Amino acid sequence: MSKLSKLSLKEKIGYALGDGAANIAWRGVSTFLFIYYTDVFGLSPAIVGVLFLVARFSDGISDILMGVIGDRTKSKYGKFRPWILWTAIPLGVVLSLLFTAPDLSSSGKIVYVYVTYILFTLIYTANNIPYGALMAVMTGDDKERTSLGSFRMVGAFAGGMIVQGLLLFLVAYFGNVNNDIRVDKLGDEKFRVEVLAMDNVSNANIKTEAGIATFVWENNVSGKNEMTHGKSFAMKSGEKYTFIVEGESNLEVDNISIINQKAGYSKSIYLLSVFLIIFMLFTFYSTKERVMPPETQKNNFLKDFKDLIGNRPWLVLLIVGLLFNVYNSIKQGIVVIYFTHYLNDQLLAATYLIGLMLASIGGAMVTTYLSKRLGKKKLFIYALIFSSLTNALLVFCGPNNIVVIFILGLVSEFASAIFPTLFFVMLGDAADYSEFKNSRRATGLIYSAGSFATKFGGGIAGAIIGFVLVAFNYDGQDAASITGAIPGIVMLMSWIPAIVAVLAACLMFFYPLDQKKMNIITTELNARREDV
Repeated sequence: MSKLSKLSLKEKIGYALGDGAANIAWRGVSTFLFIYYTDVFGLSPAIVGVLFLVARFSDGISDILMGVIGDRTKSKYGKFRPWILWTAIPLGVVLSLLFTAPDLSSSGKIVYVYVTYILFTLIYTANNIPYGALMAVMTGDDKERTSLGSFRMVGAFAGGMIVQGLLLFLVAYFGNVNNDIRVDKLGDEKFRVEVLAMDNVSNANIKTEAGIATFVWENNVSGKNEMTHGKSFAMKSGEKYTFIVEGESNLEVDNISIINQKAGYSKSIYLLSVFLIIFMLFTFYSTKERVMPPETQKNNFLKDFKDLIGNRPWLVLLIVGLLFNVYNSIKQGIVVIYFTHYLNDQLLAATYLIGLMLASIGGAMVTTYLSKRLGKKKLFIYALIFSSLTNALLVFCGPNNIVVIFILGLVSEFASAIFPTLFFVMLGDAADYSEFKNSRRATGLIYSAGSFATKFGGGIAGAIIGFVLVAFNYDGQDAASITGAIPGIVMLMSWIPAIVAVLAACLMFFYPLDQKKMNIITTELNARREDV
């Protein structure tokens, strides 16, 4: 193996921590920001959907610019590593601002979310494109890069597990509200619970500690008064709120929790942002750049862009990456809403999300082995089809089919973890293909496809979620409208994203680089580099 190829275990782990940090931000936003904006900040789904689409569309220009800037960066740390250092703290700060809800007018809220969200996407671009490109210059061997890609995705899913698994529990801890609560026993496992609000809370959630008991309003104040495992409502200081609670024996005041969602989300994200910064800094200090452009190559943006447009593997990956990110982002973005309003158990979503991350880690870990047996292209196609068909079966699950929902979700996620693992590895292959064909290398520009596909795919997914929920008249702060939107929520959890993944599988047939071709490219490029 060439000296440009071998990577130490420490360096692979260090690189993986960078995507762990990025996914604290990205999965935190893709999974929780929609419900935070609608149910906590009080924005309509349509406004949030348009925000996601508009902000992500503008990323196309910023992603290309960041790829060009990265390729032309010169420092003692290399081309791409310094950007990880420079953006670590700003990314943590802007993530915290996204989950901060200042007391503003309706128009003021819209301005605030547009400014902070667009700022987040720009800083994420400045961090993530150089981070992705770093993979292609740490080693010149495509098989070693596949191994590094597996480490990266394990780190990514571990970071996702931190935010998706812990966040709702942290929200419950940091958002705990102290109120005057009275519990009167009405019968066997039936109680009257009266809450005297001590503070104004725009979005409070009440439930029992075990989460088993069901709540209904005693005076039917919400229009439709469905029996659920908790209630979300706005509290005004000095007002009384009364519920009939059934399903648990010996219910006492200490068994009831009321959570201030606004404060809980903000403080939890502040804490996770600190870990994001620490992980990014470790990535910077533990990695090294080894593969450089040919010494005879001169900076020429028009030439780089012409090579990019003529790079067929890159063009196919750009479209496929966009589609599978729409697929994954719809699935991620609807989970908390699905568990909160369809299964009536928000904290169960945390357990489900942890399960998804564990399944994802498993999928990432077997990708290297499976790609050696099947090749990257075939494995990508098989994984897309299998994951989408499994996910579509969720349409047949009712609120009581918890075990089946978990099994289908975990199996689907195991396969879908293979997509991003292969995608970023194959972008490195596309960079090698460009150097092989044109004797020029623009790694940062090629990896701009990864960031663009991730962010714009997420934007399209957010718009789809928003428009479907609007079509079903969803209002996160109105119980009656939530009940009417249940069919739309189920569709978004099941067959709507599945259609997108099947389309991506069809397009993947046009990808031209099989393993035989990559072996030829890798051998030739390593020979060129060692002759220099």
